[in-house]
Amino acid sequence: MEDKNRTDKDILVKGLKQMGICLILMFTAPTLLHLTLDNKEKSLYIPLLIVSIILCISAVVLLFIGINTVLNSIFKKK
Repeated sequence: MEDKNRTDKDILVKGLKQMGICLILMFTAPTLLHLTLDNKEKSLYIPLLIVSIILCISAVVLLFIGINTVLNSIFKKK
């Protein structure tokens, strides 16, 4: 007889992996954005600016997805 209020470990691990990737992006994306904005005269300014903004947005999105996945593993919806 399985307890219905147990945490799903596989979904929890998936959510923690997403939040780990988010943590890495939260440090690298603003650092890249700062380095890009300091070097406006370089030839790769626009491509690096676009990539760093996309990385910043993806860090925020991964944070929300990771938190939602962890909460779904704790509070299952059946």
